[in-house]
Amino acid sequence: MPRRRRFLSIFSATLASTLVLNACGNAPDRGGLADGASSNSTAAAKLETRSITLGYVPILEAAALVAGVEQGFFAKHGLEVTLAKQASWPDASENVVIGSAGGGIDGGQWQLPMPHLITEGLITNGKKVPMYVLAQLSSQGNGIAVSNSLKEANLRVNLTPAAAIILGFPKTDGRKFRAAHTFANANQDLWIRYWLGAGGIDPDKDIELLTVPSTETLQGMRNGSMEAFSTGDPWPFRIVADNIGYIAALTAEIWPVHPEEFLAVRADWVDKHPQATIALLKGLIEAQQWADKPENKMALAQMLSSRAYFNTPVSVLEPALKAQYKLGADLKTSNDPKLGPLYWNSDRGVISYPYKSLNLWFLVESIRWKFHPGQLDTIAQAKALVDKVVREDLWRQAAIEVGVPAADIPSGSSRGKETFFDGIVFDPENPQAYLDSLKIKR
Repeated sequence: MPRRRRFLSIFSATLASTLVLNACGNAPDRGGLADGASSNSTAAAKLETRSITLGYVPILEAAALVAGVEQGFFAKHGLEVTLAKQASWPDASENVVIGSAGGGIDGGQWQLPMPHLITEGLITNGKKVPMYVLAQLSSQGNGIAVSNSLKEANLRVNLTPAAAIILGFPKTDGRKFRAAHTFANANQDLWIRYWLGAGGIDPDKDIELLTVPSTETLQGMRNGSMEAFSTGDPWPFRIVADNIGYIAALTAEIWPVHPEEFLAVRADWVDKHPQATIALLKGLIEAQQWADKPENKMALAQMLSSRAYFNTPVSVLEPALKAQYKLGADLKTSNDPKLGPLYWNSDRGVISYPYKSLNLWFLVESIRWKFHPGQLDTIAQAKALVDKVVREDLWRQAAIEVGVPAADIPSGSSRGKETFFDGIVFDPENPQAYLDSLKIKR
């Protein structure tokens, strides 16, 4: 019965999306980028399959996938991409195990290191489903929101000055401080763990760390069941807009131009459909380039706001896409686009490239917190898993074919050293030094 419910959920969401898109005669202008039905047919004739089903969660990390469908970038390269909304990350994991042939999905948007863990069966009840990470979908666009009950404390990126307030919760409130994320051992869990740890707070001992679906964020903040929540926009933005809480830290402040969510697909699908995979990546690259342009933010917000996708007002999505934040308890205005979601350009080069070095950080964090003892314990294991899962070669091929300038195509697997807000450095050439420098770890 659970499997049937998942199928019906995906089918209903996909059908609704298809009906809305087909009935909608006023879709945003495609900008002349798609070459028409004849050229689409020519492109499709070269592919092993003409369709793929990708799962997504309605947060800004999925924006380029939606733009790829709505603006015709995938269709331009002969591929019909069906986007299936996922109720939660556990649902997405279960659905990729089933695969589209069984009513699930072929891949889609993922927090890291979910594709690596699914490959090893570590979050799928031992069921190993090899995955390939094909591209980074976005950078930044996440935040840690804090309840207005802590307005006087005005928690910010550097948590050290307020650590005593959080640590003192058992005495003042009769329980531990409660923080939440959407899925354990993945992006939003790791962001809040890093933030807390840098402030001298042990997330496993000093507070209560919960896993809560993003759709329950607003109510959880309202009723006081949590004091902090780590998730992707539009949720932090909505918490502020609804006067429920404030943004204590943007993930862009914690780690500038950090890796956010990625496109990953079942390895058996990619191995069977190499040309279709290249077409998927070509469409994604063009969609990311389009989504990153300031002049397209309004159109992107309108697409995402549809009931078929996010069902969220444009008035929330547009400023979130433009990084028009109000930060801290004093709601200080920030309009720095470098702090918002990035889809293509950045100070660290092309966002879309799936650097192995960035993938490695997530697995090193898994080791730091001993999420999978006996299964993922060493740097050598982490590196081997990254090599097994990440397909930089396919991204490079797609980029060349779609005309990305040679200067924008990374030639190596490392983005170099990464520096966090507290001065800690992650050197992918020496991950052990990073682990040794962290004061709070298991």
